[in-house]
Amino acid sequence: MSEGVFMGRTDARDAALLDSALVDAAGSGDDRALSALYDRHSPAVARYAWALAENRHDAEELLQDTFVTLWRSARRIRLVDSSVLPWLLVTCRNHALNQRRKSSRHRSVPLPDDLGAIDHSDAAEQLRWVMAEIGCLDPVDRQVCQLCLIEGRPYDEVAATLGTSVGAVKQRVARARARLRKVVIDDEN
Repeated sequence: MSEGVFMGRTDARDAALLDSALVDAAGSGDDRALSALYDRHSPAVARYAWALAENRHDAEELLQDTFVTLWRSARRIRLVDSSVLPWLLVTCRNHALNQRRKSSRHRSVPLPDDLGAIDHSDAAEQLRWVMAEIGCLDPVDRQVCQLCLIEGRPYDEVAATLGTSVGAVKQRVARARARLRKVVIDDEN
């Protein structure tokens, strides 16, 4: 490739062809090609990241993650219109969705200012109701619920105690939760 290609000196009709060549070069480990792609497309990706992110730090992280993904995936990228920009925008969006899911896991619900106003009798009644439903399970499922859900023991410890696999314990917990969820939904209707 000519020096003009890496320095960004091209006319508009060559831009699409140039993206294909730069992606191919980046896939072969040419960091100058990645730099040229960054110089060309980072303003558009940055604007898109700002639209998706909650703050400046998140937008900068989206921009960085998008181009790191380009660098790692360049060898496997097949461009449809010879422009890498649509691929970059979809990748940025996917990183934003992952970022949003990750941050939502760490958000907490604020406690009410007056904790004394909570009706603990209703919570105790619900706990009795849940315990009664667990009591209706078969003995092994009941024991798994007791150990995992009530006592909070890890699955591997419960599996060793019961002489079964971790997968079987997970399956029993999931089945018990589904049953309890169904009973709650049926009770509300």
